Amino acid sequence: MKKILLYILTISLVGTSVSCKDDLDIQNPNQPGLGSASSESGIISLAQGGVYINGFKELKYYDGVPGYFWTGAMGFHELMGDVIGEEAANIYGNQIGCPQYVILDNGTKVLNPNSPNTQLGLIRLINVNANAGQNTLFYEWAYMYAMNNAMNNVLTLVENVEFTDPVETKKSIVKAWAYWWKGYAYSRIGSTYYAGLINNEVNKTNGDYVTKEAIIAESNSNFDLAAAQLAGLSDDDTYRSVVGELIPSFNQVGKGGVPTPAMWTRGINTMKARNLLVNTPVADMTPAQWQDIITLTNNGLAAGDMVFTGRSNDNGDFISATSGAIAPKSTGNPGSGITYKISERLIQEFKPGDKRLDNNFEQLAAPWRGESSRGNVFNTRYQMLNGGDGIAGTIIMSSRETGEYELYLASTYEENLLMSAEAKINTSDIEGGLALIDKLRTEQGAGLTAVAGTGLTFDDAKEELRRERRIVMAFRGLSFYDARRWGVTKDISAGGGRTGAVVVDNSGVVSTNATINYSYLDYWDVPDNELTYNPASAESAPVKNPMGL
Repeated sequence: MKKILLYILTISLVGTSVSCKDDLDIQNPNQPGLGSASSESGIISLAQGGVYINGFKELKYYDGVPGYFWTGAMGFHELMGDVIGEEAANIYGNQIGCPQYVILDNGTKVLNPNSPNTQLGLIRLINVNANAGQNTLFYEWAYMYAMNNAMNNVLTLVENVEFTDPVETKKSIVKAWAYWWKGYAYSRIGSTYYAGLINNEVNKTNGDYVTKEAIIAESNSNFDLAAAQLAGLSDDDTYRSVVGELIPSFNQVGKGGVPTPAMWTRGINTMKARNLLVNTPVADMTPAQWQDIITLTNNGLAAGDMVFTGRSNDNGDFISATSGAIAPKSTGNPGSGITYKISERLIQEFKPGDKRLDNNFEQLAAPWRGESSRGNVFNTRYQMLNGGDGIAGTIIMSSRETGEYELYLASTYEENLLMSAEAKINTSDIEGGLALIDKLRTEQGAGLTAVAGTGLTFDDAKEELRRERRIVMAFRGLSFYDARRWGVTKDISAGGGRTGAVVVDNSGVVSTNATINYSYLDYWDVPDNELTYNPASAESAPVKNPMGL
């Protein structure tokens, strides 16, 4: 990571708008010699910028079509999770989520039109340093290691900061922040790449790549360190003041208010449950692991808890209102130039009468069809509505108005509830799991008849869970994780794929019983942008997924 790290470390943040100084008052997290970092306000500014700028916004390479972390790197996940589709070829977005083939209702087999015709072939072709910012695999890795390095910087400097009283309390808060976001960064790396680096020193690296399992263990370790700092804190004026400075004020809206130490700790438990769930194929989950999920989620986020969120403001300091998150970037008529199109497979997850569908999506007068040489499943009959359709009591899934869309950055109550439901269903408490699904549907204003107490079989209950998770977790950067662990992204020859799928072909004809063979790589190879300048040592774990080798 020597060179890539240097690229990240030379980023200048002086371009941040002066008008937002009170809201996003960052210093450059890549310059540990800054005199201001020895002050209380300086270290807080450093800690804030290391997350919201280094971790989510600023990189050497940038393409405005996919956008920053929350639409670019996370967009790849939602494309592979078949929540959205993309026609644009920027950073191979139209190919990274393009299935190997589709079989339509009339028996026609529509191949991936892009050379080399498979996602695996694409990844092995484009994952070279010479591709620079056109390497799809580069972005999530670079963002998360930039965040990790910035938090290493904070942890190194915090001990020498001249805090006002109570000194140790304020140190603990800053440390909890740094460990939490390090845990988050390692979670994303270990859940996406086949191998990674454990790097807990400032501006240093090593060539000792470790397995994805070791990276997830490091994530959990950092979450535990954050929890240990929070354990000694009270929800007093000092705590609320410091955390209120770490979180930009325009993000402290709705669920984005300052979490108490107890809320934050519950968020850690939910993230640890996620680490286990999304990195274990359902077929391989043991009863003990399901019980671990239940234990963690029983102590996870509750309905009224504050969590870490993002909002747009007039300056677009963190995200823009129209293109800073996947949902707004998918909102509007697909023929109007929006980057992402709503997948027909997402729409078909809604049960008849679900008010969430009526309030958030609208069927077009005629199907939108993209350039057929760029994909085989992104055609759609639907558009997402801006700000909903006015159905009282039903959630609004997208808004392109400034400050209206709530972007969830990490764990949420809804995710916690669905993980608990899935674990219950898989440990013979089918009714308990279905009751949680009913609870969530009621809270979101779905208007659906309860499924608990109706005698559903295990398979029927799993299907209710699958559909609900696909809907609720859409646009949050988790859809690919689910498709992977459920086996959907495997090649059909290995038991993967999707049958009974709705697909609009290139002439506008709708198939309702199509077969899709995604055949995606489950964990990405380490980006060659890294390996070129930081080769794997002799002791390293494999840096390429053996799939296809």
